[in-house]
Amino acid sequence: MGTKVMEKKGVGENSSELLYKINDRPPMLIAILLGFQHILTAFGGIVAVPLVVGSAVGLSVQDTAFFVSAAIFVSGVATFIQSRGVGKVGARLPCIMGTDFTFVGPSIVVGSTMGLPGIFGATILGSFIEMIISRFLKPLLKFFPPVVTGTVVTLIGLTLLPVAMDWAGGGVGAPNYGSIENIAITMVVMVIILLLNRYGKGLLSSASILIGIIIGYIISYPLGMLDFTSVKEASWFKLPSIFEFGVEFSLAAVVPFIAAYLVTSIETVGCLVAIGEASEKEITSEELKSGILADGVGSFIAGFFGAGPNTSFSQNVGLIPITRVASRFVVVVAGIILMLLGLFPKLGALIAIMPAPVLGGAGIIMFGVVAAAGIKTLSRVKMNNRNLLIIAVSIGLGLGATVRPQLLSSLPQGLQLLFSSGISTGTIAALILNIVLKEEK
Repeated sequence: MGTKVMEKKGVGENSSELLYKINDRPPMLIAILLGFQHILTAFGGIVAVPLVVGSAVGLSVQDTAFFVSAAIFVSGVATFIQSRGVGKVGARLPCIMGTDFTFVGPSIVVGSTMGLPGIFGATILGSFIEMIISRFLKPLLKFFPPVVTGTVVTLIGLTLLPVAMDWAGGGVGAPNYGSIENIAITMVVMVIILLLNRYGKGLLSSASILIGIIIGYIISYPLGMLDFTSVKEASWFKLPSIFEFGVEFSLAAVVPFIAAYLVTSIETVGCLVAIGEASEKEITSEELKSGILADGVGSFIAGFFGAGPNTSFSQNVGLIPITRVASRFVVVVAGIILMLLGLFPKLGALIAIMPAPVLGGAGIIMFGVVAAAGIKTLSRVKMNNRNLLIIAVSIGLGLGATVRPQLLSSLPQGLQLLFSSGISTGTIAALILNIVLKEEK
């Protein structure tokens, strides 16, 4: 793996830059603040999927609120399992979990005919796909040399940057998309984060993302960009319940989910490798197997509590090199906080109304840093003709699928789903080319 090369070369100055390594435990107050930083970064993605699916299947406001709270609660449970580890489940890496947009299409397809019970049944049955994949992962690791892992990590950053730019503009479909006001808030947040991260000391530097987002949130209030209606309507406390909407098991409903589970399995491998690179830790085959297994177990639990399938969130990888905090204890704390937010819908709603430009300022930096980390890995790869072709074609196809997804519209639905993500498209291309193109002597 690419991390092994780094350790053998003894990049001492890079290792010393981490304030907290994988197994370090910051003081609890600091861990809570840094945990909130991860939550704010991921929260938009966590709540977006249930909001989109709920709207598509015609849920009432009350049922949508429960759907969102369940997603937040299960995200916390899955994050706790992935980061802390429970037996052989969990990679024990600082990895935030949540429902990926890959599952939106299959959920709408199933939900339009079978409603939420069909979605949850397919979520539970489909979770066994990842559990099975995790058992056969070890033989696949030889297909992930640095030229592949570096390409995948670079693609994670590059394919997420358009998301950050949309946030900066005000969010896709916003009536004031790209307004001076939105861009100004994005730039203010970005400058604050840059200055604090580069020149701040201690907590000011490591919590620069959180501080920048809070300041952006405050600035947005007098500009009329915060609508507290959903906060007022949300209940104070709501216990999660099993099968609140019921469940319906159907093999036909699982079929649309199969490709999505395969795609997210590939993306989880890339995400865990990226976390290892950022955390200066060599990821073993057992840790990758446990990480994929945690995806499956998290999704299995999600179906019972009324949430969608769970997988790793790549957008949080950028926080590690920026904050120089790789402590999985911080992410375990973030998981606990997410569980609590799922129990107190008003708190979740308070975060959910955050203006998109505020996240845009943080996202541009974080996703850019992920791409830079991948480029750093690729810089250690011998740039012969074979490796240049692997990098060029994989990044080209990955970015192409991201910026021109309509090109795939004529493909069968299963293939559309498989290549709908630039990360999965680029990863598959890199894996195939690494096998097909023989090493130069």
